[in-house]
Amino acid sequence: MASKRDYYEILGVPKGSSADEIKKAYRQLALKFHPDRNPDDKAAEEKFKELGEAYDVLGDADKKAAYDRYGHAAFSAGAGGGRAASHDPFDIFRDVFGGAGGGGGAGSIFEEFFGGGGGGRGQARPGKARGSDLRYDLEISLEEAAQGVEKQVELERAVGCETCTSTGAAKGGSAKTCPTCGGVGQVIASRGFFQVQQACPDCSGTGQIISNPCSDCRGQGRVEKSTRIKLRIPAGIGEGSRLRSSGNGDAGFRGGPAGDLYVVIHIKKHEVFEREDNDLFCEIPVSYGKATLGGELMVPTMEGKASLKVPAGTQSGTVFRLRGKGMPVLNRGIKGDLLVTIQVEVPTNLNAEQKEKLKAFADSCGDQNTPMSEGFFEKAKRFFS
Repeated sequence: MASKRDYYEILGVPKGSSADEIKKAYRQLALKFHPDRNPDDKAAEEKFKELGEAYDVLGDADKKAAYDRYGHAAFSAGAGGGRAASHDPFDIFRDVFGGAGGGGGAGSIFEEFFGGGGGGRGQARPGKARGSDLRYDLEISLEEAAQGVEKQVELERAVGCETCTSTGAAKGGSAKTCPTCGGVGQVIASRGFFQVQQACPDCSGTGQIISNPCSDCRGQGRVEKSTRIKLRIPAGIGEGSRLRSSGNGDAGFRGGPAGDLYVVIHIKKHEVFEREDNDLFCEIPVSYGKATLGGELMVPTMEGKASLKVPAGTQSGTVFRLRGKGMPVLNRGIKGDLLVTIQVEVPTNLNAEQKEKLKAFADSCGDQNTPMSEGFFEKAKRFFS
């Protein structure tokens, strides 16, 4: 992202703020703009990334000193630093909330924020990296979106290896501390006048090396498997909505926490209705006689049929609103409206008797009882004169 905004401005703290003040400001804003609290909000997602970039610099004493002196130029390619924000924003989030202090420790924070004891994007222990999040695109009908439905999806994902019980080691094998990184999983690399942490090349950031890897999972502690997962789709869900199924992403590395499954909803085009937010729209043909004389019309809704009274003299294109007959408003217990547009049908393939009667009717009306025509031709007359 490489934001050009002032990092102090992004975190809302003055220059010269202490490390504790910077951390406190980041914690408050990161919780507010976290993507899990703001699903499908691109602005919040960009703000969360921007906060991570700012804290990545101001939360590090060396980087902060360089930034205070040179500004963004301290991290340009010419300064030997590359991008300022060298970490994933979720990694930064986990680092800040992963230790005790300032809010009761990782357990209480993640239990309150994600609804579980750190299982969402919780901090993984060395050798037990969190699994990847997965995406699944699910198509449902408009009726299913209106009523809510339970769906079963099938996907390939990494699950814990049963042979080694997710340890990654074969029988008799064991995990040993990586001699290169000392079990930390990270090594320090010098870039210009900066020192940058990166994953250990020998243990791939796990901090451990398996002496006798499991032959089924090749030391990863997980294998690919086709899995079926049940999902509850709430009534009123919209096109492009995203549902999160916690822990149903890829299994973590060697027993680490699983990632999440994100299901993106797509709604099939309907034969009768068009949807706009929580309102439904449809066009209904009405006979010439009923439009002229008026009468009762049965219209389709998501709940069955509804009666609509058509007044005498209804013109083609007239719109009637049936309140509460649209789509449910998500988690609100109310519904939108159904808007019915009348399309008056002109009779075709008339027989001789019908044509004769219709001509007699037209002759008897003359230029009367045609308010739309009268208004139009009056305007046209003024235009041409």
